[in-house]
Amino acid sequence: MAELDAPLDLLAIMAHPDDAELLCGGALIKSASRGKRVGIIDLTAGEMGSSGSAETRAREAANAGALMGLALRACAELPDSLLRNDHESRLVVAALLRAFRPRVVITHWKVGRHRDHRIASELVRDACFLAALRKLEVPGEPFRPHKLIYATAFREDADPPDFVVDITNQMDRKLDAIAAYSSQFDNATQAGEVFPGGGRDLIAQIRAKTAHYGSLIRVRYGEPYRVDETMEVDEVSELGVSTF
Repeated sequence: MAELDAPLDLLAIMAHPDDAELLCGGALIKSASRGKRVGIIDLTAGEMGSSGSAETRAREAANAGALMGLALRACAELPDSLLRNDHESRLVVAALLRAFRPRVVITHWKVGRHRDHRIASELVRDACFLAALRKLEVPGEPFRPHKLIYATAFREDADPPDFVVDITNQMDRKLDAIAAYSSQFDNATQAGEVFPGGGRDLIAQIRAKTAHYGSLIRVRYGEPYRVDETMEVDEVSELGVSTF
């Protein structure tokens, strides 16, 4: 696989088409709108989904990607519902990382409602490390991302987040990208990590949760994230989010 002319600034690697839109779509749109090179890798084609086909979901993913302003979208073509963190799968993901060379990678939280989400988190972390090994038997120059981030939206076991991204101005486009998956979400009340609640439809559920995370940083809508490292503060006198 040939490398891109320019590396990516931000890359979401998620288990299925539509996972990135649900979990981190606002952050991806925000970065792309600021001129950053942003991409998504769907580890599977979502072929085991109860609704739609792999072909339908691929078309929906392409439409969603255009709405988000992505520089690229790719599918690793690993098996849906059979995702494994094995050596062969790690080589596939490591080759993509070498080709696209993202500075920051976003993936699933370490626990997931769908077993593929949990496996994807482990797989992506391991592949990020292995991609820098010079003797790894995949094409491309050794490479390791600077930062790995976990998208924790809708996961109660991941609260509180380490940081929240203000997506107030990106919320409508995030919802438009989600709506591109009509085969999955028309008349839906739940999806992926989004549990049903009080008879609300899916969009109302998403608005409610993102409004909750937005309130944590005193904005209308936000997306939550976790990291393994301590976050650095450069200037204490410029800290945001009012205490009172």
